Amino acid sequence: MSDWRELLRITPGAGRLDPGKLSLGTLLAGINVLLVIIVIGGISLVAVDLLGDLADDQGMARVQVAGATVREDIREIADDTLLATRALAERPTLQRLWREQRVRSLEAYLKRICQAGEITGCALTAPGSSPIFAGKALPWDDILNASTEQGERLLVAPTTTGDPLVGAVASIPAGSSEAPAAKLILMRALDAETAARLAKRAGMAVRLLNYNTFADEGADNFTPLHTLALGNGRLTAERLDATGMYASSYPLFASTGEAIGLIETRLPVAIVESSVEALIRELLLVALLLGILAGVAGIVLGRWVANPVRDLTAAATRLGQGDFSTSIPVAGAAEVGTLASTMEDMRRSLVDLTNTLRSREAEAQAVLDGIVEGVYAVDRERRIRYLNPRAAELLGVSATEAVGRFCGDVLKPAAGDGQRPCETNCPILQARALGSARATERLAPRAGASRTTVITSSAMVDDLQVQVIRDETELEGVRRARDSVLANISHEFRTPLAAQLASIELLRDGLDSLEPQARRDLVLSLERGTVRLTRLIDNLLESVRIESGQLSLRRQSVVLPDVIDQARELSEALVVQRRQMLLVELPESLPAIYGDSPRLTQVFVNLLANASKFAPEGSTIRIGGRQQGEQVEAWVEDEGTGVPDLADTAIFDRFYRGRDEEPEPTGLGLGLWIVKSIVERHGGQVSAGRTTEGRTRFSILLPVARPE
Repeated sequence: MSDWRELLRITPGAGRLDPGKLSLGTLLAGINVLLVIIVIGGISLVAVDLLGDLADDQGMARVQVAGATVREDIREIADDTLLATRALAERPTLQRLWREQRVRSLEAYLKRICQAGEITGCALTAPGSSPIFAGKALPWDDILNASTEQGERLLVAPTTTGDPLVGAVASIPAGSSEAPAAKLILMRALDAETAARLAKRAGMAVRLLNYNTFADEGADNFTPLHTLALGNGRLTAERLDATGMYASSYPLFASTGEAIGLIETRLPVAIVESSVEALIRELLLVALLLGILAGVAGIVLGRWVANPVRDLTAAATRLGQGDFSTSIPVAGAAEVGTLASTMEDMRRSLVDLTNTLRSREAEAQAVLDGIVEGVYAVDRERRIRYLNPRAAELLGVSATEAVGRFCGDVLKPAAGDGQRPCETNCPILQARALGSARATERLAPRAGASRTTVITSSAMVDDLQVQVIRDETELEGVRRARDSVLANISHEFRTPLAAQLASIELLRDGLDSLEPQARRDLVLSLERGTVRLTRLIDNLLESVRIESGQLSLRRQSVVLPDVIDQARELSEALVVQRRQMLLVELPESLPAIYGDSPRLTQVFVNLLANASKFAPEGSTIRIGGRQQGEQVEAWVEDEGTGVPDLADTAIFDRFYRGRDEEPEPTGLGLGLWIVKSIVERHGGQVSAGRTTEGRTRFSILLPVARPE
């Protein structure tokens, strides 16, 4: 014994055998020597394993054959049901009763048919007519829905309770407008009685499961097998040691691909193994002695060889599960040590690569989240697979709601000529042919929220296609406002210029012949045109200052009557032109206000111009004021019918223009907006309304100047 240990140098201390200095071939050679010594026992054990494997294979094969047989039997049941349905649909009696719409006779006829044979339930349906049912109570809503999807052969799984159903559909020709073409449906339940007949033919226990009720029931020992079969979509068999059974599961699918049921076959393991148990006992007795020897050698050498490999295997398992934090142990034979070193290098490379990928993913996600355009990606069926936050915000949906849906159902592009752009002018399909595409579309993803967008689509890469959405709704509105303003400016400038040109031509032609009064009238007309152009230019410049934030106020104590006198002088030509009278009624005790005198003068010029425009010719325009606590209220009244939409605060919006009933051209829509902007910058308020005397009044409130 000591010589043997000395030969292998398995001794304590520094002189013991070092596996790291031996090759794996040397170790395997030593193990093979031991295997030769215990070959008989090894053969016995292998034989036992082979017999066990053969027994397992036999049991698995038997349940698989049984499952396939039952599946074929169910197909035969379906074929028989289809033939029976067709034969019944072709019966002259049934067709005549249908043509004559004899409902009670049809009910009795179908009831008699369902009671014969193995038919569970019958139904006769037609558009616009109430269905006729006979036989046992069945989930006819599910059956009718399936009949529209699956064709003439039906497989139905009730959604609540019940057995799976197999059936068929046949057509009954139309007899008249009152008896249109109908569908005859015969159904057979795959119930316990049917399962018993199939089990007798298969030679083992058979159970037919409803997919819907199976999914809702609690898990048992057979649930993993059924789940695996459903995932694979084919016959699956396993040995279930917990139940002592060989079992197979064969999923039933409708023609639409919908899971309907499961065929479960069972065979006790004891039946298969009883034939090999006697031989196994004999082999075990023969191999017992050799097994003892093999055990001793296996313990000594197995630990010696297997421990490094076991540690390496455990480390590889953790590495495969994504745990890159634990290093790979480098130990064992030379080949095992080399393998461990290689795996350690691979682990470090994976760590670096994972960190790089995560960094790149974070960078890409940050870019997609930060860009102002919406980005989404679709697959070949144009189903959305990715949606960045800007696109989700633009479309009014969350990413979880949109992913998996058809992009047209999420974007909802506006229909044209009765067809959506998805059908006729889809940029996604164009990009697949041309490499890239761009289209302007109006999207209405939410009720009342139409958006004008530009969609740019790229070519498909790795079954994904990226689109970029740019929202141009506000830009389109700005363009329309710009065109409208330019048209208004052209019109507003052209009218007074044309009048001035006409006056100048008349004045030039009649300079020596015209009467002094006529010349004064022409000069007055030129003055009015000049005043009007000056006011238009002032309003345009003021609107630009306000919009750009360059409107600055030089606040000081301002006497309101002085401001009104200046505005009156600037507006006098407009008032005289319409033969109107301007009446100023201001109390002498009116306190000073704190503000910018030129800006406030422009406020009253715009209010007087607006009043002159809407007041009748020859009427009176009134300017009044009073003190209200720490504020001064001033107003301009006219005797007109009032500005259209007077009660609507939108009249103070920029570019707001009245309706067609205005007494003269509508202008640029800037006057009241400038009034509101200047007054609010003074800390005041502006409003419009009607007085008890029926006059139109525009009022402003301004703060009283505080003594320093």
